[in-house]
Amino acid sequence: MAGEYLAANGIDLDAEMAKTQFEHDFANKAAQHIKTRAPPPQYSDVYPSGPLRKIVGVRLPHKPPSTLWDISIADGKIFAIDSHASNSHDIGHNPSVLVASGRLLAPSLCHAHIHLDKCFLLQDPKFADLQIEDGDFEEAMTLTSKSKSRFEEDDLLRRGRQLIEESIHFGVTVMRAFVEVDEEVEFKCLDAGLTLKKEFEKRCEIQICAFAQLPLFSGDDGGEEIRKLMTAAAHREGVDVIGSTPYVEEDEVKMKMNVRWISMMALFNNKPLDLHLDYHLDQSREPMIWSVLEIIKGRNWVERNGKSITLGHCTRLTQFSADDWQRLKEEIGELPVSFVGLPMSDLFMMRTESGVRGTLPVPEMIEKYGLNAAIAVNNVGNAFTPQGNCDPLSVASLGVAVYHAGSNKGAEVLYECVSSRAKAAIGCPAASLNLAVGDEADFVLFDRINVGWRCRKSIKEAVYDGGQSRQTIRNGKLTTY
Repeated sequence: MAGEYLAANGIDLDAEMAKTQFEHDFANKAAQHIKTRAPPPQYSDVYPSGPLRKIVGVRLPHKPPSTLWDISIADGKIFAIDSHASNSHDIGHNPSVLVASGRLLAPSLCHAHIHLDKCFLLQDPKFADLQIEDGDFEEAMTLTSKSKSRFEEDDLLRRGRQLIEESIHFGVTVMRAFVEVDEEVEFKCLDAGLTLKKEFEKRCEIQICAFAQLPLFSGDDGGEEIRKLMTAAAHREGVDVIGSTPYVEEDEVKMKMNVRWISMMALFNNKPLDLHLDYHLDQSREPMIWSVLEIIKGRNWVERNGKSITLGHCTRLTQFSADDWQRLKEEIGELPVSFVGLPMSDLFMMRTESGVRGTLPVPEMIEKYGLNAAIAVNNVGNAFTPQGNCDPLSVASLGVAVYHAGSNKGAEVLYECVSSRAKAAIGCPAASLNLAVGDEADFVLFDRINVGWRCRKSIKEAVYDGGQSRQTIRNGKLTTY
C-alpha cells in the first residue's frame, strides 16, 4: 500500500532505499578510514559509473564557437564526431551520456615534469619550521634536505595524494612524477610513489621516475651508495623512467660521468631517460647539452631503440644565439629528445646578480627551430617553487606574458605545451587540438558551473583564464564530478 501510494506521487521507493543504503555504506567506509587511517575507498566504490557512450552539445577547438558537436566514444577512444542533435536532451537521463550544454571540450592536460615527494612542504605543519629566508638555490637544497630527513610513509602518501587529486581536478590524466632515491630517504619516496601509482591507476596514468637529485660521483663515498640504490630502483616493478641531475656534481668531469652512467642504466633497462640539465645562467660555462648529445650518440641510442630522452630546465640555453639553436637542432638529428621548460621554478630560482632571469623560450623553440618542447609545473609549495598550484594551465597562462604569446595561435601553442606536446615529451600518445576519430577519449570539459557569457568558448580563452570548475575524462570515463 505504501509503495503504491508513493509511486502514485512520483516517488520510487526502491530507488530511494538503494540511495539511502549507498549513503549509509559510504559513511561507514569514511568512518572506518578515519579510524584506521587507511587509504580512502576506491573512487569506483564512491561514484559507481560506467564508461561514457556520448558527450553531447560541446564546443570544440578549431570549430566555430557558434556550432555544437556530439562526441561518440567506444573502447576509450573517439568513435564519431557529429553535428549536435537538437533532441539530445531526450537522452540526458542516460548515465552513459554527458550533456555538456555548450561547454568547451579539449584534450586533457599533462604534467610532463612534477615532483611528487617534495610537494606542499611549506604548508604542511610537519615542516612548518623550514621556511624561506633567502630564496636561492642553495637554501632550497638545504631546506629540502632537512625535510627529507623527516619523510615518512604517512606524510609522503598524504601530500602526494593531495597533489594527484588536485591535478585530476584541473584536467590532468597523465603525469611524470619524480621521486628521489638517495642515502637519506633510500626507497621511502619510491615506495610511496609506487603505492600512489597503483591507487590512482584508473583515474590518472602516473609515470614514476626514480630520480637521483644528489651526485652520483661526488661526495664522501664518491656517490657509490646512491649508484647502488639507483641500480636497485631501476629494476623495481612499476618504475617507468630513470633520471638524474648532472649539474650537482662538483666538476665537469664528474658531470659527464653522471650522464654516461645514468644513460647506460636507462638503455640497459629499456627505460626513458630524464635529466635535469644546465640549470644556471653563467655564460662563461660551456653548456652540458653538447656533451650529453655526444655521449648519447656514442651509445648508438637510435640504433639500439633507446627510449625517449627528456631534458628539464636547461636555463643556460636562454643565452643561445640563432646559430646555437640551429646547431642544436642539427646535433639532435634523429634522437628522441624533448625539452621541458619550468618557468614557475626557473624564474624564481634563476637570476644573475644584475637581475637577469631566464627560462627556456619554448614557443620559439617549437615554431622557429622545430624542436620538441613543453612546459610544466615542476614543484608545488616548496622552497624551489613556493608559488603556484597543481594546474598546468596556470603555467600556460603565465606563458602568455613570459613568451609574449597573446595571439590565438600563441595561446594554442601554449595549451599544446601542457597537453599534447607535454604528453609527447614523456612518450605518451596524445590527441591534438584537431580532435579526430580514433583519438584517446581523454578530455577536460571547462566551466562545470553555468557562467553564461563568461564561459570558455575557445582554447585562447581557456589559456587566458582557465577558471576553477572543470570535469576530467580519461579513457571515456569521468574522473571528477
